[in-house]
Amino acid sequence: MATEEAHADDRLEVQPSLEAGSIGFLDAVSIGLNATSPAYSLAAVLGPIVVLVGVAAPGVLIASFVPMLLIASAFYFLNRVDPDCGTTFSWVTRAMGPWFGWMGGWAIAMTGVLVIGSLASVAVRFLLLMFGQDDMASNDVLVMVLSVLLILFMTWICIVGTSLSGRIQTVLNFAQIAALIVFCVVAIYKGLSGQGLAGAETPSISWLNPFGQGSAALTAGLLLGVFAYWGWESAVNLNEETKDSDSTPGRAAILSTVILLATYVGTAIAVLVLVGPTFLSDNAGEEEMVFALIAREALGGWGWIVLLAVAMSAIASTQTTIIPASRTALSMARRHAIPGYFGSISRKYRTPAVSTWWVAGIAIIWYVVVSFLSENALYDSLSALSLLIAFYYSLTGFACAIYYRKLLFTSFKGFLLIGLGPVVGAVLLFWLLILSGIEMSNPENSYGGVSWFGMGPPLVIGLFLFALGVIFTVSSRIANTPYWKERPSVVDPDLVPVSEGGDEA
Repeated sequence: MATEEAHADDRLEVQPSLEAGSIGFLDAVSIGLNATSPAYSLAAVLGPIVVLVGVAAPGVLIASFVPMLLIASAFYFLNRVDPDCGTTFSWVTRAMGPWFGWMGGWAIAMTGVLVIGSLASVAVRFLLLMFGQDDMASNDVLVMVLSVLLILFMTWICIVGTSLSGRIQTVLNFAQIAALIVFCVVAIYKGLSGQGLAGAETPSISWLNPFGQGSAALTAGLLLGVFAYWGWESAVNLNEETKDSDSTPGRAAILSTVILLATYVGTAIAVLVLVGPTFLSDNAGEEEMVFALIAREALGGWGWIVLLAVAMSAIASTQTTIIPASRTALSMARRHAIPGYFGSISRKYRTPAVSTWWVAGIAIIWYVVVSFLSENALYDSLSALSLLIAFYYSLTGFACAIYYRKLLFTSFKGFLLIGLGPVVGAVLLFWLLILSGIEMSNPENSYGGVSWFGMGPPLVIGLFLFALGVIFTVSSRIANTPYWKERPSVVDPDLVPVSEGGDEA
C-alpha cells in the first residue's frame, strides 16, 4: 500500500505545471465578466426581480452587489498570500481545516455541473431565434443535441490553451457589452421621448432604494441578484496562469464586479423606462425569452443584436464555468484530497485536461438526465445553485478573517478590507442561504409547483448534493490521505500585503 502511494506521489511530482503568464489583466477581466454571463443573467433574472420589487429593481441590484464586493475583497487578499487555482478549497483548508475545505471545493465543482448544460441550451436557442428558426428553437431534442456538441467544443477550447480561451473571452465580452450598450441607449431614448409602451415609467432617484417594496420582496430579489453576480471569481481560478499571479486575478475580480454593477443597473433602468413593470409581469412565464421581446420593442428589426448578445454571453459562460470546477479538482488532486488522476496536466497544452473533461462529462449527464425528467426540473436545479453559491462564498469570507486573525488589528484599513468586510459579506450570504432554503422548502415556489418528499424540488436537489459531498468527504477521510493531516494555520506575516502603517491594502 505504501509503495502504491509512493508511486502516486511520483506521478504527481512529474506533472508539468500550468502555463504561467498566459493570461493578462484584460483577459482576466473578460473571463470574470463572461463567467457571470451578463446578458444571459439579465435575461434570466431581470424580469422576475421587476415582478417582485417593481421599479426598485435597480436598487435591489445595487444591494445584491454589496456582499459580492465584500467577498471579492476576501478573494483579493487570500489570493495575495496563496495564489492557488483551487481558491476557496485551498484557502478554507488553510484557515478552517480539511473538512470545511473539502466541502468548499465540492460546492464549486457542483455549481458548474448544475449550470453548464442550461447555459449551452440558452446559447443554442437564442442563436436559432436570431436566425429566425423559431421552430428549431422550440425542438427540445434538437436543442439538447446541439447543446451537448457546444459543451464538447467549448471544453476542447479550454484544454487546447488558456491563452486562446482568454482571447476568445475578450472578443465575446466586447460583443455582448457593446450590444447591451446599444440596447440601453436606444431603450432610454425611446422611453424618454414618449415612444415606450403603456406603463413605461419616468426615471426617479427612488428607483435606487432597494427597500421600496418591503423586506420580503427585497429578500427574494436579493436571492436572484446573487445568482446574477455569481461567477466573477473565475478569473482568480486562473491565478497560476495569469501574469503577476498574486495581484492581477484579485484586481480583475473586483473590477469585474464593478462593471457588472454598472451594466445591470443601467439595463434595469433602460427596461423600466421603455416597457415598465406591467409588461414584465404580463410576460412573467416567458423566463429569459422576455428579454427577446423587450429587444424587439427597443430595436425593431435590429432586435437580433440583443439575441446575439445573450447567445454570446451564454456561449462564453459555458466555457468559463468549466474553469473553476476543473481548476478546483486539479488543486484537490495535488493536495491528495481526491485521487491524483484528476491532477493530470496535458504536456502539450499545459492545462488540466483530465479534470476538464470530467467536469464536462458529468455536466452533460446531469443536463440530459434532468432534461428528460422535465424542463421544470432543469429550472429547479438552477434554483438550487443559490444554496451552493452562498455556501462557498460565505466560507471564503470567514476564511479570510480567520486566516488573517493575528494581524487584523495591525492596520485599520486592513481590518476593514480583510476582517470586517469579508465577515459582513459572509454573514449576509449565510443569511441568504438560510432564507433561500426556507423559501425552497415550499413546493409552490418551485417551477412546476410539485412536491418531492414533501419539499420543493430545488431544496431536495441542494440537500442531495450536500449529502453526496459529505459522503465523498467521509470516504476521502477514511482513505486517510496526506490531505487529512493538514491543520488550520495563520498567514505568514512576510506575505501580508498590508504594511504596518496601513498604507497598502
